[in-house]
Amino acid sequence: MKPEPSAQAAWADVRHGWQRLYGGFDELGVSLEWHDFKTSQPLDWGESFRPRSVEFCLNLDGRGAIGRGRGAQLDYLPSSSGYYAIGDEPLRATRQAHDRHRFVTLEFSRKHLQAQLGASEAELAPAMREVVFPTKERSVVSQPQPMSGEQRAIVASLTTPPVPKAAQILWYQSKAIELMAHFLFEAKDPEMFCMRQRKVARDRVVRTQELLARDLAHPPSLEILGQEVGCSPFYLSRIFSREVGLTIPQFLRNARMERAAELLRSGRYNVSEAAMEVGYSSLSHFSKAFCETIGCCPVLYPAAKHIVLDR
Repeated sequence: MKPEPSAQAAWADVRHGWQRLYGGFDELGVSLEWHDFKTSQPLDWGESFRPRSVEFCLNLDGRGAIGRGRGAQLDYLPSSSGYYAIGDEPLRATRQAHDRHRFVTLEFSRKHLQAQLGASEAELAPAMREVVFPTKERSVVSQPQPMSGEQRAIVASLTTPPVPKAAQILWYQSKAIELMAHFLFEAKDPEMFCMRQRKVARDRVVRTQELLARDLAHPPSLEILGQEVGCSPFYLSRIFSREVGLTIPQFLRNARMERAAELLRSGRYNVSEAAMEVGYSSLSHFSKAFCETIGCCPVLYPAAKHIVLDR
């Protein structure tokens, strides 16, 4: 994807180390971006920040710093993560010269977050609630925290999505939400203490499963799923994982492979036709997913009908 004009200007000196993976800030209010570069001079990282935005940064490698006005700057060291909100006061941010910088940023307009999280405002962590629904417009910088091993693995996987193109938008959305979840919500889940809310959550999950199964080749986006079941996509992803034990993309892949196995057992579809029917245009991606999920290669499956998916 080509950089948006403002992003292109901010990263002009390292343009080959900038990649937008998903979204578009100006069009959609959200942008998931991958950075991998080395520079001989300190880089003004703050030029990429946009007014009235909230950005989450997950830093694999390289050293950076960010701060407000003349105050002390907070250090982004390797394997750290944090967030910052840009209000009327500009933020200062630099990246060290000679380091290899590898990091992911998730940039949201505050308006987009408010629309997505309005139904889940009560569940937000207090600090995050003040950033998304501020009582006073101001710039905020969180204290960077160590990244978990799971976060590092997700960030490292973003440039090579293990899913067909038809599912990549959903995959990127889900990964973005996984990365953000620990920032957004309270550690203590109110639904665990309210049977009625737990039932509502289960009903939402069941409805989501039905919507995904309706058209496996062209699954709805997380935004559409959230609209259909009546909650934000962030909250939906969270309760789905808790109730099912799988992320939405993991569940979708399993459902696709179950359907493909059913088509192959019928004898009316060959491997290529079964792959296309469930949304895979790449036979190599399909075969790998089928083998990992079902337990054997798709060309051998009709002769191995005793194999069943381990749920």
